[in-house]
Amino acid sequence: MQHLLELFEQNPAKDFKVRELFQELNATNHPQKMLMLDVIDDLILNDYIARDDRGNYRYAVRSQVMEGTFVRKRNGRNSFLPDDGGQSILVTERNSSHALDGDRVRVTMLARRQGHSREAVVTEVLDHKNDSFVGELKVDRNFAFLITNSRSLAADIFIPKKFLKGGKTGDKAVVKIVEWPHDSKSPIGKVVDILGHQGENNAEMCAILAEYNLPYSYPEKVELAANNIPVEIPAEEIKRREDFRDAVTFTIDPRDAKDFDDAISIRRISGKGLPLSTARPKTTSSKAVWEVGVHIADVSYYVKEGDTIDREAYNRATSVYLVDRTIPMLPEKLCNQLCSLRQDEEKVAYSTIFHINERGEVLDWHLAHTVIRSNRRFTYEEVQYILEHNGEASAADLQTPGEHPEVLPEGTPLTGEFAEELVVLNRLAKLLRDKRFKNGAIGFDRPEVRFEIDDKGHPVSTYLKIARDANKLVEEFMLLANRSVAERIGKVARGKKPKTFVYRIHDIPDPEKLEKLNGFIGRFGYKLRTEGSKQEVSKSLNQLLEDVHNRPEENMVEMVALRAMMKARYSIHNIGHYGLMFDYYTHFTSPIRRYPDLMVHRLLTRYAEGGRSANGPRFEEFCEHASAMEQLAETAERASIKYKQIEFMGDRLGEEFDGVIDGVTEFGLYVEITENGCEGMIPLRCLEDDYYEFDEKNFCLIGRRFRKRYALGDKVRICVERANLDRRQLDFSLVETEEQKAHPAKSAKSTAKSASRPTPQKPAAKKKRTSRGKKSAKR
Repeated sequence: MQHLLELFEQNPAKDFKVRELFQELNATNHPQKMLMLDVIDDLILNDYIARDDRGNYRYAVRSQVMEGTFVRKRNGRNSFLPDDGGQSILVTERNSSHALDGDRVRVTMLARRQGHSREAVVTEVLDHKNDSFVGELKVDRNFAFLITNSRSLAADIFIPKKFLKGGKTGDKAVVKIVEWPHDSKSPIGKVVDILGHQGENNAEMCAILAEYNLPYSYPEKVELAANNIPVEIPAEEIKRREDFRDAVTFTIDPRDAKDFDDAISIRRISGKGLPLSTARPKTTSSKAVWEVGVHIADVSYYVKEGDTIDREAYNRATSVYLVDRTIPMLPEKLCNQLCSLRQDEEKVAYSTIFHINERGEVLDWHLAHTVIRSNRRFTYEEVQYILEHNGEASAADLQTPGEHPEVLPEGTPLTGEFAEELVVLNRLAKLLRDKRFKNGAIGFDRPEVRFEIDDKGHPVSTYLKIARDANKLVEEFMLLANRSVAERIGKVARGKKPKTFVYRIHDIPDPEKLEKLNGFIGRFGYKLRTEGSKQEVSKSLNQLLEDVHNRPEENMVEMVALRAMMKARYSIHNIGHYGLMFDYYTHFTSPIRRYPDLMVHRLLTRYAEGGRSANGPRFEEFCEHASAMEQLAETAERASIKYKQIEFMGDRLGEEFDGVIDGVTEFGLYVEITENGCEGMIPLRCLEDDYYEFDEKNFCLIGRRFRKRYALGDKVRICVERANLDRRQLDFSLVETEEQKAHPAKSAKSTAKSASRPTPQKPAAKKKRTSRGKKSAKR
C-alpha cells in the first residue's frame, strides 16, 4: 500500500491505467495482481485515490467545496458523486437541502469523525435533473397525495385540490414538484397528466416511460408537420438519384414490424453464380461477382436539420421498445409510411453498393442516394424456412426448438420466392462473419425472452428469441455498411486529420474486471489471457466461450464475462469497436429509430458535396445526449419486461419451477426460471437453515455453520411466493428436492466440501461452434 501511495503522491496530476500500475510495482503474476487490486479498492474506499468512468486512477485531491451529482435514497442515506470521479460521499437527509435524485449540486465537506464515513452538506442546487414523479393518487376532501414507489423519494407528494386536474383515488398520475418548504417533510406538487387507472396495461406502460422521463405521446404540432409532407416523390428528385427499381430487392424484418428502414438488393454482374433452375451446387462459381445493395431509408430527405420534426427527434434520440408497443422517434406518417421501405412502393434511400466475389471479398463499393422498389416484404421466419428447406441453414439452427421444414434431397432445384438470391446472400454473409470472428470479434449471443400478449396486454406465454441464419444474414450486411461508411470518413492519409464524424465506439474491457474474471474461471480449470494485443485478448475470450459451450457452467461464465465488457457509446473521437473488432464503425442503417444514424447521413451528404468539417464540440454534445437517451430507453425496456414477468408469474403463485442462480448479492439470490426466463429473488431472510455470508469475489453465499454454498450458475428448485406489481418485485422460496430430503447430510457435506476446496474441471473437447455473433446491429 505504501508503494502505491508514494507513486500517486509523486504524480498527483497523472492518470494511471491499471496495467501501468502493475508495471510500476512489478506485479507480473495473477496473485500479485489480485493483491494489488485489493489494495487499490482499499485506497479508493479511504478516499486516497479516485477512479473515473474510463478506468483511470489518480491521486484524490479533495477541496472543502465540490460540485457533482446528488443521489437520493428512500432510507435517507443519500450520497454525493463528485465530478472528479472519486468515491461517493454520504449526505444525510438533514443535510440534503431537499435536493432531488440526479440534481447537480454544490457541497461543503464536513469534518470527518474517527471511525465514521466522510459526510457533506448540500449548500446549493445548481440544476434540477428531474422534478416529476409517477405514482398512485390518494384523494381526500381538500387535498391529495401521490404515493410513489420511487427508490429516490421517501416522502409522498402533497397535492392541493386546485392542482389535482380531475384525478381520482386509484389513478396513475404524473406529478411535478413545484415547491419543497424547508421545514416540511413532503414536497408540494401539481398533477401534470392522468395516465389511467392503477393496474391498467396502458397506464402502467405509460407510467414506466414517464418514470424515466421518456415521452409517451407525440406533440400535435409535430404530427401536423409530418402530415403536411407530400407523399409523392418529385420526378426531378428521382432523376438525380441512382435508380435501383429494377434490382431484386427485399426487406427482412420481425413479423410485427411496421418501420422497414433497410432493404437488400442483389444481382449478378459477372460469372455464372447460382442459376435458378439447376441443382443446388455446394460452392459458387469462381468467377462470380455480385452487386449487393444495402439500402437505408433516406430520412434526411424528409427531415431537415433544425425543423420541428428534427428537434423532437433529437430530444427523443431513439425509438423505445416496450413489451407491448413501440414509442417511435419519428411521427407515424414518417416511420411507418413515407420512410418505411414498403413492398411495391417507390422510396428514396441512402445506399452502400458493394461488388463482392465468391470468397466474400469486397472488390469495390460506393455510396449513393438512390430510389428503390422492394419486391417482397419477408419476415425472418419466412427466410429461415427457405434456407432450411433448401439445405442452407446451419446445423445449430436445425437444433433450435420448434418445427423445421423437410430438407430437399441433394440435386433438386432451389425452391421458394427469391431462393437463389437468399441462398447467395446467406453464403456471402457466412463468409463475412467467418472473417470477422477470425479477426477477433467477440461471440456473445444470449437468447432473449419475449412474451405473447393478449388484446388487453396481458402476457399469456413466453418464447425465446434466438438469432438464426436469417437474422445473421441481415446483421452481417448492416455491419458491412456501417463499417464501410465509417472507414470512408475516418480512414485518411497519414498526416491528414479526419473530418468530424459520429462513431459507434466500444472500449477495450476493464483490465481490473478481466483479472477478476480470470481468477473466477480458474476455479473451473479455465484460463484467460488478460494482457497482449486486443486481438489476442479477444481471441482468448472467444476460446473461453467455446470451451464452456454446453458445459454446466456456461451461463455463469458468460454472465461474468459480459460484466467485464464496457458499454458501447457514440463519440466523435474514434477508438474503434472492440466487440466487433473494427477499427472504424458507425451507425448508418437505422435512421428511422436512431438519431445518430440521421446525423451520419447528413454528415456524409455534407462531405460528399465538398462541405467543411462540422463543429466537433457540438457533435460530441449530440453524441453524449444520444448515448444517455439510449441507456434510458434500454432501462425502460427492461422495466417493462420485468413488469410483464411479474404479471405473468402472478398467475402462477404457489407453483414450482426449476431455475438457475443468475445473480448473487448480500440481499439474496436472483434466480432465472429455466422454463420461461422469468427472474425473481430469494431474499436472504428466506434462507433460514444457516447464517449466510456474501463472497463477492466468487459470486456466492456461504453458510457460516454448515458451509452450504449457493453460487452463480447453480441449479435450484423454487416456488413462486409473491408477485408485487406496484413494487415490481417477484419473490421465490427454495424448494428442497427429493434427493436433498433423502440425503440431507450428504448434501450438506458435499456443498461444504465444494465451498472449501473447489475442484478444477477440465474443459470439454472442442466442438465446432457456429457464429455466436453480437446482438443484431439492426435491432
